[in-house]
Amino acid sequence: MKYSVFIIFIITLFGCDSNHDTPVTFELNSDWEFKSTKDSIWNSATVPGNVYTDLLNNKLIEDPFIGNNENKLQWISESDWEYKTNFLVDKATLNKKHIELNFKGLDTYASVFLNDSLILKTDNAFKEFVVDVKSILKPKNELQIVFQRTTISEEKEKAKLSYQLPEGNRIFTRKAQFQYGWDWGPKLNTSGAWRPVTLNAWNDYKINEIHPQLLDINNDFAHLAINLKSKNNIEQNLDYDIYLNGILSRTQLNNSPINERHSKPLTLTIENPKRWWPHNLGEPYLYNIKLVVKDNERILDSISTKIGLRTIELITEKDSIGASFYFKVNDVPVYMKGANYIPQNSMQNKVTDSHYENLLNNVVDANMNMLRVWGGGIYENDIFYDLCDEKGILVWQDFMFACAMYPGDDEFLKNVQEEAIQNVKRIRNHASIALWCGNNENSEGWHRWGWQSNRSNKEKDEIWHNYLKIFDSILPETVGKYSNTNYWESSPLYGRGNPKYKTEGDAHDWWIWHDGYQFEHLENNVPRFMSEFGFQSFPSYETIRYINQNDTIDIASEGFKNHQKHSRGFQIIDDYMKRDFPVPINPEDYVYVSQLLQAHGITKGIEAHRRAKPYNMGTLFWQLNDCWPAVSWSSIDYFGNWKALHYHAKKSFENLLISKTLQNDTLKIHLINDKPESITSNLQLELMDFDGKIIWRDSKMIRLSLDNKMAYELNTKTLNLNPNEVVLVSKFSDAISYDYFVKPKDLKLKLLPIKQTITKTKEGFNIRLKSLTLQKNVFLNTKTKGHFSDNYFDLLPNQEINIEYKTKAKNLEDLKIKTLNQLIK
Repeated sequence: MKYSVFIIFIITLFGCDSNHDTPVTFELNSDWEFKSTKDSIWNSATVPGNVYTDLLNNKLIEDPFIGNNENKLQWISESDWEYKTNFLVDKATLNKKHIELNFKGLDTYASVFLNDSLILKTDNAFKEFVVDVKSILKPKNELQIVFQRTTISEEKEKAKLSYQLPEGNRIFTRKAQFQYGWDWGPKLNTSGAWRPVTLNAWNDYKINEIHPQLLDINNDFAHLAINLKSKNNIEQNLDYDIYLNGILSRTQLNNSPINERHSKPLTLTIENPKRWWPHNLGEPYLYNIKLVVKDNERILDSISTKIGLRTIELITEKDSIGASFYFKVNDVPVYMKGANYIPQNSMQNKVTDSHYENLLNNVVDANMNMLRVWGGGIYENDIFYDLCDEKGILVWQDFMFACAMYPGDDEFLKNVQEEAIQNVKRIRNHASIALWCGNNENSEGWHRWGWQSNRSNKEKDEIWHNYLKIFDSILPETVGKYSNTNYWESSPLYGRGNPKYKTEGDAHDWWIWHDGYQFEHLENNVPRFMSEFGFQSFPSYETIRYINQNDTIDIASEGFKNHQKHSRGFQIIDDYMKRDFPVPINPEDYVYVSQLLQAHGITKGIEAHRRAKPYNMGTLFWQLNDCWPAVSWSSIDYFGNWKALHYHAKKSFENLLISKTLQNDTLKIHLINDKPESITSNLQLELMDFDGKIIWRDSKMIRLSLDNKMAYELNTKTLNLNPNEVVLVSKFSDAISYDYFVKPKDLKLKLLPIKQTITKTKEGFNIRLKSLTLQKNVFLNTKTKGHFSDNYFDLLPNQEINIEYKTKAKNLEDLKIKTLNQLIK
């Protein structure tokens, strides 16, 4: 029998210094095995992990992300699974006064046995469970976890109700709701220890929590209260050394209550404080606070946390139109630009630190300053919030409830309350947290999606009353008690069937896509804050090849069709494409145009929202990323490739934006400024044909404030132009815009070659491009893995442009260029 033996080394490291009596913690992350409860053969397992990846790593199943494999693997979630490990604990640890096992996340219905003793039963994947094991622990130990399939508990809870709740049995289980299948993700209902399992041992003192609170801030001072929660068996006063950015700031004597109570808050004053800002407005500066607790000269414990000094509030004030919805950071109204975020993988343990780093770098690169963590996924790992803090990305955080109505029995409510308390307390120190939102579309679903049909008044009253228990009582009370962050009951405030969706609160506008409205609908129906709107596109060629396990671009295979989870998705893309773009027959071209279509529609909405500033103060499209390779609404596909939308959104999200409207032959040029200062510059306008001939030009000196301005107006009839043969080039300060007067499919583009020169660089390649005619939506692609600094861009006639391609590849012999010119006949 194998035992984990690295424990002894760690205990020795921390236990040999007589001036220390600090708690010791280590992960039980090795020598795990698993099997179906019906089998006798054990296989190696990974913790943290889940049963799908363990089966996959042992080559017992095929990859669920390839072809139709997902459909063949539903038996996994219909089975019960058992995990076990053996570990040693040395005498020094066994002699500690307190020893606990900490389960950071068990998914979901688990029975935990230590040395054959049942020590824990769990029912919530979002909660952390701590068990005192001092009396059970031995030098040699066996830890077993049996995961029961979710359907057993779900059917049991369903039988208690005299009616059926929308939407399906997932509502009874507190785990990631998207695992039950969504219109962009697979049905892969995982089980396993998805977060670390640790053993913690200590004697007299142990810090559980640190919560710095900003009490007051001005240019000279910031005053903080540092709230500490600890387990303490020491009666005398303790010394608290507070370090700020590695330098001892002060030592405070404190009366420390015994037996897990809050100690009196410590205080800290920071002179000439640096404020934390979203990255597009300033520096997201973080202070590092370390607290060392001592009994005379004996160190008992220490803890560190990073904080950003900032104030943030959601402003919802009644006005003559309806009610505002915007965020103030450090008393400055901030326009929010970004996207909705979902889990990065259906098998969460496959998401590495580098995945978080790369994706959030992509967010910053695209000029986004806010992500909405959607309520059907997970409360993210700490590293997600750490990186958002560091990179200056604000987080709209949903509680994990989505598109359903939930039970209201006492046991369920207690479970929800504990989940909420734990996660609010875990995340609250992060400067990036801007808002807690109760749920995603639950209220809209109840009022608009037919969920009340054929129900008695008593039944409807009970379901709605249970909704209010969670979202109007438990969650806002928890947020109010444990944090200084605002709470919003449900996103959106009103469904799109209610006219108020444009005048109050946040909005989800799905008239496009689901209801088939023209993209122009977004320009004429602008809400106060757009928290969801979107359109699908096909993923990259790399992703399609992976799904099919074939080098050709086949979008008609049954395996690939399984990766379109919207029942009408393919048809909707086709219908919209016919309106605005040429519809190619070649699959490669069709994939390319689908991405142009998505970018065309969503950026039309983004720019309409920004033109309406300050009436509208935020635009978050659906969605940023994928949890598996798929046809979806994402701007970045599963393998991290930027779609056309991400490249185009980067331009539409720039702090300084030039945006055009054209109505009844009246051309208007709007300037939008999100920079923290006014700008005075020359607005330069040039109208040219596709060969580069200047038809008309004008300029105007403009001073632009912090909002937006309709800076130029022109009746296009005076220009006597051919609208399908010209491009308007607008420049203001460091902003530039290329605009057209007809739909892309109606442009009279010319088919001429693009001259290319490729030069090797330290980080990859420089690609220099030039053409005698306008080249629309230039798409560079290669099978080598890398990233183009720009793509799907317009190349003006006789313009030379340089594109950087970052890659580890040694050559770029297979570079291909595709343009819309090649598809318009």
